[in-house]
Amino acid sequence: MTLSELRFVVALAKEKNFRRAANKCFVSQPALSLAIKKLEEELNVSLFERSRTEVTITEIGEKIVEQANIILEQVEKIKSFAKSGGDPLDGLIKVGMIHSVGPYLLPQIIPILRKIAPKMPLEVEENITASLELQLKNGQIDAAIVALPFNIPGIHVLQLYKEEFVVAVPNNHPWASRKNIHPKELSDEKVLLLNSGHCFSLQVVESCPDLSKKGEVLQGNSLETIRNMVASNLGITVLPKSATSDRYQNHLIKVIPFIKPVPSRTIAIAYRKSFVRMNAVEKISEAIRLIKTDTIEMI
Repeated sequence: MTLSELRFVVALAKEKNFRRAANKCFVSQPALSLAIKKLEEELNVSLFERSRTEVTITEIGEKIVEQANIILEQVEKIKSFAKSGGDPLDGLIKVGMIHSVGPYLLPQIIPILRKIAPKMPLEVEENITASLELQLKNGQIDAAIVALPFNIPGIHVLQLYKEEFVVAVPNNHPWASRKNIHPKELSDEKVLLLNSGHCFSLQVVESCPDLSKKGEVLQGNSLETIRNMVASNLGITVLPKSATSDRYQNHLIKVIPFIKPVPSRTIAIAYRKSFVRMNAVEKISEAIRLIKTDTIEMI
């Protein structure tokens, strides 16, 4: 078994196509096919099921690919340590963030990280939770900032902060002068939410169960798009409180809190238990806790 064979297996598992996997690994397709066949014979298992139209990974293949990713990650970390002299804060770190967190958290933590970890640039992948889970397990990202629950085998989760939800309405809406809103009232309105698959939308619906039963829900691609749709009088929405800080104020929109108990979510940073640059994860957590804002409550 060689590292090259493991890389070939991981590439084929991701691409599900021999030609694309070979191109990604900079080898010929026959060479990649032969190497994977050799590994299957050595292990005495079938890692992939082949047909004329598709390549699918077997159940045992998924487990082996998961371990291969861990091994390859450790190899890359050895190289990284050698290059940086063993400093975990020296070198790129790949961080995933859900769409309802990234635009509001990044502008606040980047200046802090520039000061406390100047040699550790962030490469950010913004995606839905399900995709970040897969990328984290496969080693494509080093850590992910997500909303709980996030219970994944082999993944450790560190809670960061709690965040309340608020209602955003056009400034000429009948609710614009209200001091608070009850979640049940949303079912009588046209409510704009992120597309299905976004955990924030699911959490809003869970907090306002009548919304899914009798409410009218429209969907948007981003919270900023939805904010502008609200400003144009298309409907109302629910936002995480971090999206309502001064830099995001819009005079055409009125933000109103929910009545207590206020719907909220918990944000955490998740990382593989095998990840060796723990100091890097801790620095990101430290940067978040150094944010000076009243829109989130640190844990």
